[in-house]
Amino acid sequence: MAEKCGSEKASSSSPNLICPLCLDIFVEATILTSCGHTFCRRCLKKYDLTHQDLDHMVCPLCREITKLSANRVDDLRLKFSINGCVDDYHAKCGGMNAVLEMCQKCTACKSLKDAVSFCRTCNCYMCDECLHCHQHLTALFDGHEIVSMDDVIEGKVSIGHSFEKCSIHKQENKDMFCEDCKVHVCHKCVLVGHRAHEIKNQVDFEQELRRKVTDLAQRCADKKAELEKNIQNIEIQRHEVHTAVQTLLDDVRQAYSIKAKELEENLRNLTEQITALERSFDDDLDVLKSKDRQRIKSICSSITLVDNDRLGHLETDTLSAHILLCEELDTMLKEVTNHTSAEAIKKKAQEKRFKPADDTRLELGSISGSDPKMDVIQCVDLRGGMHVMARHSHSTVAIGYGSDALGIDIIDSNGGKQRYSNISALNDMNCYDLILQRDGAFCVSTGSTEAHIYSPLGSRKATIHVRNKGSFLTVINRSPSDEIIITNYGKQVYIYDPTGSTLKHTVQTKHDTEQASITGSGLIVTSSCFADPCVVTVYDRDGNAGQSLQAPRGVSLYAAVDEQDRVYVASIVRMSSSVVIRLYDLDGLNLKERVEFNALNMTLGRSWCYLVSLSPDMLAFACDQKLYFIKVSL
Repeated sequence: MAEKCGSEKASSSSPNLICPLCLDIFVEATILTSCGHTFCRRCLKKYDLTHQDLDHMVCPLCREITKLSANRVDDLRLKFSINGCVDDYHAKCGGMNAVLEMCQKCTACKSLKDAVSFCRTCNCYMCDECLHCHQHLTALFDGHEIVSMDDVIEGKVSIGHSFEKCSIHKQENKDMFCEDCKVHVCHKCVLVGHRAHEIKNQVDFEQELRRKVTDLAQRCADKKAELEKNIQNIEIQRHEVHTAVQTLLDDVRQAYSIKAKELEENLRNLTEQITALERSFDDDLDVLKSKDRQRIKSICSSITLVDNDRLGHLETDTLSAHILLCEELDTMLKEVTNHTSAEAIKKKAQEKRFKPADDTRLELGSISGSDPKMDVIQCVDLRGGMHVMARHSHSTVAIGYGSDALGIDIIDSNGGKQRYSNISALNDMNCYDLILQRDGAFCVSTGSTEAHIYSPLGSRKATIHVRNKGSFLTVINRSPSDEIIITNYGKQVYIYDPTGSTLKHTVQTKHDTEQASITGSGLIVTSSCFADPCVVTVYDRDGNAGQSLQAPRGVSLYAAVDEQDRVYVASIVRMSSSVVIRLYDLDGLNLKERVEFNALNMTLGRSWCYLVSLSPDMLAFACDQKLYFIKVSL
């Protein structure tokens, strides 16, 4: 058993040699540069294992942030002063294992002899002499509970809890714990310096702490078992995915075999036709050749006749030249060549089907889960003219109204509506645009030059002043990092930090921008909405632009970016009830069309509309006094 005086010496004369995490002597003491707190390097590595997704480390003591480089904890600086003190301590104690090899000394007297027993009543270790006194001075020690040190060392009995003496009030035990100061104190210390603090009995505190640790350990074991079971389930789903993919491959190969046979038959037919043509041409050439030979024979015969009649009248024979014409045959052959939980991935894989090409195209076909389509699953009548719509959750939107209704409504995809009353100031104000931030705060535009940020409880936190007054209203959107994106119907897009206090970027645009969205990678998708002609353009933060989508005259475009950085664009023919939505993929700064969905019949009022993405398979579209929830199937 470790010698008590030795451990007391380590903790009193060298109080900074104990690591706060492992509660042992430092091993490779390493300092966190932001706050100066020191820990064992191995402890920091264990701590860092649960934070590999961060580029920094949060101090376990003070929560200060220390930036980490590529090698993470290995690049943190060692604290040589503490490591030197650790080396000195080990040298004085005779090495790393010396403390473990020393015996417990008597604490009942000053002899410092080896303890042979422990008195639970006196809470002290005893040498032979002290044990003899305890056993024979019955007037003083009658009834005391004494246990053998051999039994203690072998673990047969426990000596129970031993309190440390107070360094200020020497005779008092530090048997209480101050929750406010996080220190052990005696009852006199409580009266002197911790009177208004929350005090707990030390035994109760330690038992409570052990219960917490035990509970955490059990929860860790449960979570580990759960994760291991989930890993097994993932591998099961992997097998199912591989089976589904192999089925796809078999279907494709079978289709290829069928198509290959059809192509081979086609080739044979064409070959036979060409061979027949070749024979026909040969026959025609043979006829011409025969005719020419016959004419040569005739000429020769005529010359012979002339030669034989030299003295008479000379007859001139006329020879006719015939030019052979050849026809070319051209054959053209055309060939058209033509994505979690593990359960969801398996489902997607099993939903994939092979779709053979129809008889009019020479191609194998394509792979798809189903035909892409859109369906309106809910139509909601609004209580007034819609000025703005913003995503509130995966199935709800926030609708802001103008002068005829005022305030904000929260509407879900089942048609449920409720008035948002947290921000009472907006109940009698025009709401021209709004966004919901991650912490539940609302950023609301109430005019052409200002936007206000309200806390979830309704108090105003900040005001954003837009530089240039636009001809219409200020339009707001939010980036995935909670940056606030503002346009004012001009050729600028303003990017503010989440607090609204700092203008970080100003992006110049080629066209007047009425609505803007931002992707996860920071690209800005702008729309001029009902301008004529209307365009949708993608910009980076330096103002570089891709090729714009331009609508025909009389058609408005409204764009929305979903969680997967795909861009939906709604085309609206004015004075019509038809809305066509297309899905685009980002190709750099350009938009590459993936799907044109079926046309949707909707009641359209004025030309100001809004399109937002709630989830990868749900859109919301609002126009005037109508709100539509749209299911997307890809």
